[in-house]
Amino acid sequence: MGIVAGLDSSPDFTRIVVCDTDTGAVLRQGYAPHPVESTESGGRPSDVDPQAWLLSLGEAAGGGLLEGVQAIGVSAQQNGLVPLDAQGNTVRPALVGGDKRAQVAAADLVDALGGREAWAQAVGCVPQAAQPVTKLRWLNRNEPDAAQRTAVLLQAHDWLVWQLLGRPLRRTTDRGGASSTGYWSAATGAYRPDLVDLALGHQATLPEVLGPSEAAGTTPEGLLISAGTGETMAAAFGLGIGLGDAVVSLGASGSVMAVHTEALADPSGMITSLADATGLHLPVVTTLNAVRTLRGAAELLGLPDLESLSELAMKSTPGSHGLVLLPYLEGERTPNLPHTAGTLAGLRRESMRPEHLARAAFEGMLCGLADALDVLRGRGVDVRRVFLLGAAAELPAVQAAAPALFGAQVVVPQPADYAALGAARQAAWALGVSQGTLDPRLPPVWQGAVAQILEPGEELAVGQAVRQQYVSVREQTHPGAFRA
Repeated sequence: MGIVAGLDSSPDFTRIVVCDTDTGAVLRQGYAPHPVESTESGGRPSDVDPQAWLLSLGEAAGGGLLEGVQAIGVSAQQNGLVPLDAQGNTVRPALVGGDKRAQVAAADLVDALGGREAWAQAVGCVPQAAQPVTKLRWLNRNEPDAAQRTAVLLQAHDWLVWQLLGRPLRRTTDRGGASSTGYWSAATGAYRPDLVDLALGHQATLPEVLGPSEAAGTTPEGLLISAGTGETMAAAFGLGIGLGDAVVSLGASGSVMAVHTEALADPSGMITSLADATGLHLPVVTTLNAVRTLRGAAELLGLPDLESLSELAMKSTPGSHGLVLLPYLEGERTPNLPHTAGTLAGLRRESMRPEHLARAAFEGMLCGLADALDVLRGRGVDVRRVFLLGAAAELPAVQAAAPALFGAQVVVPQPADYAALGAARQAAWALGVSQGTLDPRLPPVWQGAVAQILEPGEELAVGQAVRQQYVSVREQTHPGAFRA
């Protein structure tokens, strides 16, 4: 018996859970927002002093929260690049988030290596504005002095682990975090220093990549610190997903990831090939339009919230009386149609009712995500269960349509701090391995997420007919969009 802690440093806050090492039961929790001011437009800043993460961590851990804890795991926002000089000081604030400033840099990098396929083969992903490799290119082009002084590259969780260990000479990361940099390949398990050079203009020291159950070190006080990982990988580990499972996240945009045995190189660039926190792989496909589709429909229909939209949609029937919404409101990544717009098809006099439009918005969003699932299935990824995350997963209209449209059992977990739980589970694994009580290849078995289970049942045939109606409109409007 023992206790471990999982720390999740998200873009906005630090959350800590203290768990029983054997069962994963949460014993205590802490929370603190990052002391970061919003931008003038009210959004998140693209530049953040990493000290803000430490201050938040200290506040969240206050009141003796970590008393008796034997090991800590760290999860943190992905794509947060911390450039350090040769002395270990930050050259400039960390570059975080989506960072639209770097869109031109992303296109530059794609061209510089010879196109999307060259990147997919090299590191399993095509550069996007958010990725560290792209931020390096932006830094090189826009702040050459800072770029020149950059000697060491860390991500947010690497930097936090290094701080907790007292800033040792050895700096570490894990497979999950490394796989989202754009200069480490999940397929080969190796860095591509030439891509750092291509982006930054010179070489830099990169952290050592630890195995899933390895410890990064021990604090001066004797506390074991596990490898840590990115938020996506930590959340997957906290949920307890395995082979045959996919996770569909419903944010403004959507993402679909699944557990797979190998890294997938995708020349079309639709699949981002990430590594997970257990030694397996997490291929991810993103869509630009998920809940923003529902919010747009609610505004168009004069409804105050998504609950009202869901209630209205439930008055319609599967297929929305022939209405089909292609939800490409912001352009789309899956399929790759960056400059397109949404399409509403199937307008007939009898279909021109608010409830049918409301239903078409839900079906359009879910069919767009089903397209993303099919990209993975088409590459041999087994999907038997789909975990549905995000506040919109609780909406009756989503739950009524999702199992039949996805063609799989749908699991709606209760809201919980899954990234922090995953970090704690990693800490328990590293602790068990260090004590000789756990196998380095098998993570501790913890209680699964409390969840609602939804089966497609008799609705499967109807759902697949609705899906086919959507695919027909998509193919007619954007012929060949899914052919590489």
